[in-house]
Amino acid sequence: MDYRKRLEELIRERALKVADEPIFKLSSGKMSNYYLDLRTITLDPEGGYLIGNLIYEMVKDKKPDAVGGLTLGADPIAYATSLISFINKNPIKPFVVRKEPKGHGTGKQIEGNVKPGESVFILEDVVTTAGSSLKACKVAKDFGLNILGVIALVDREEGGEENLRKEGFELISVFKVSEFLKK
Repeated sequence: MDYRKRLEELIRERALKVADEPIFKLSSGKMSNYYLDLRTITLDPEGGYLIGNLIYEMVKDKKPDAVGGLTLGADPIAYATSLISFINKNPIKPFVVRKEPKGHGTGKQIEGNVKPGESVFILEDVVTTAGSSLKACKVAKDFGLNILGVIALVDREEGGEENLRKEGFELISVFKVSEFLKK
C-alpha cells in the first residue's frame, strides 16, 4: 500500500478547506483562504494507521527513543507511530508536551516515559511559522532531551522551516501545502 498517496487523498477529501476570501484564522492570528483540519485525519483509524506507518518509516533508521510534541496536534501522531513501532518490534515511546506545566501533583510539562539524554523527534500536524514546534523543542531541550528534528505532516511554507533552522532544528515534512494548492 502507498501510505503517502492514500494519506494525500484523505487530506484532499476531508481536511483541506479552501475559500475565495481569507476567512480562516490561524493559530498565528493570520487570516488565510485555506485551512487544513488534520484532526479529521489524525483522529481517524485509517488516518492513524497511515500516519503511524509513514512516520515510523521516516524515523526508524535514526533510532529515536521517543516521538512527541505539543498537545493536541502531536498526540495522535505520536501514539500512532508508537503503536506501529511496537508492531514492528522496534518500540519508540510516545510523549506529550503540555502547553503549560501541570498545576498540581509533580508539575510536569512533559508526560510519558522519556528521560533526560534520550533522542526524540518533535511531531506536528501542520507547521506555519513553527511557533508550536519551537515551544515543544524548548521544553524538550530544557528537560534534557536530544532533538533529532521536527516532523510535520504538512508544511504551510510560511516561514516555519526557516524559523526552525535558525534555532538549529531541521524540519522534515511529509507534504508541502503547495502540493495541495496547485491542483
